[in-house]
Amino acid sequence: MAATQQNTATVAELMAELAELDDPKIRAVNLKHGDDHGVNLTKLRAVAKRLKTQQELAGELWETGDSAARLLAILICRPKTFEKDDLDAMLRAARTPKVQDWLVNYVVKKNPHCEDLRTVWFADPDPVVASAGWELTAARIAKSSDGLDLSGLLDIIEARMKDAPDRLQWAMNHCLAEIGIEHAGLRDRAIDIGERLKVLEDHPTSPGCTSPFAPTWIAEIVRRRS
Repeated sequence: MAATQQNTATVAELMAELAELDDPKIRAVNLKHGDDHGVNLTKLRAVAKRLKTQQELAGELWETGDSAARLLAILICRPKTFEKDDLDAMLRAARTPKVQDWLVNYVVKKNPHCEDLRTVWFADPDPVVASAGWELTAARIAKSSDGLDLSGLLDIIEARMKDAPDRLQWAMNHCLAEIGIEHAGLRDRAIDIGERLKVLEDHPTSPGCTSPFAPTWIAEIVRRRS
């Protein structure tokens, strides 16, 4: 019981610390992108570095439902220890784009159930859940596309990406770019699909960054590698 009380107190202290770090200006910017926290991520990472890996504490932080606490939980957890059903439930409860993004990239990709979850989420009727499956598919394409039907993926992208909800559209576009980058034999088709659909063509891009518009993205990465 004493250990539980200590953990509860630690969570309470961390929640208070996160509240103090919350910046209204950062929160206002994040809200425009669907994220409901106002903590500077560099400062959040500093808290995580201080705490080091604490799986039990990570679970308690996640259970608060607070986005900043969940981001901290992701940074201090042990990715390989989660069961498939646990990660599935966490993904479906993630809610905000940043929490989902970190959960997929920092936890699921390092978990032995990653491929099983990819196939389950890819076919999910919920577009937010499906977007996680598509992001994991993009990672598979970049790393090793063995067993993937790339032409079939392009068929789906060509038919559905234009009208897909934002998060799913972004993930589909990521797959389109990775196919064009990694597979020269499909590059012309990937570029053609991107040019015809014009998804993210006008997306704001910071100086020095590569545009997410697939034809531009593909051309730039291929140029760098040549």
